Amino acid sequence: MAQTGEGEARGRPSVHRLAESFVERICRLACIAALIVMLVVVGVDIVTRWLLNFSFEISDELGGYLLVVIAFVSLPVCQISESFHRVELVQSRLSPFWRAVSHVIFDLLSFAFCALLLWQLARFELASFRFGDRAPTYLATPLWIPQAAMLLGAAALCLSMLRTLVADIARLRTGGSACPGEVGTGSPTRTCANPDDGGRR
Repeated sequence: MAQTGEGEARGRPSVHRLAESFVERICRLACIAALIVMLVVVGVDIVTRWLLNFSFEISDELGGYLLVVIAFVSLPVCQISESFHRVELVQSRLSPFWRAVSHVIFDLLSFAFCALLLWQLARFELASFRFGDRAPTYLATPLWIPQAAMLLGAAALCLSMLRTLVADIARLRTGGSACPGEVGTGSPTRTCANPDDGGRR
């Protein structure tokens, strides 16, 4: 994704980032905790193999579960922080109004996909819980436990997408401009690039 400073210097649209809510903050902290636990588990396994020629035989399984947690729970954090890749070939050539229109259309399509993903993950989770599926491993972990991270991550992503959609609709109502000095009054949850510092926040 192009950085905001470079975008402003090259005439690209500025990025209006939403403020982090309680949901995104919890997801970010959960990702940090999962990463730390994964490092500890793998590190302990490496030390025991090296010094004692012994392994708990759970590092691979727990590491895989924690990767799933990081992958799905980080989605709302990436959405709010504008960390996903963007193709600005067309966006940079649109007027502020039509750029805002394109953002709303993209948000609607993305929210529909996220809602569909949430629905399918909920069905998957209920099926695993109902049939008592377990991993064929040493821990025999009930699969609904790691799958719950997928469901919660998708639900949090839907909330973040909904916040983004509401904010972009508000920008569209102001003619596509939400920064001070531009047309209309912007949403207070957005931060705008300062033209005096080269587009940096």
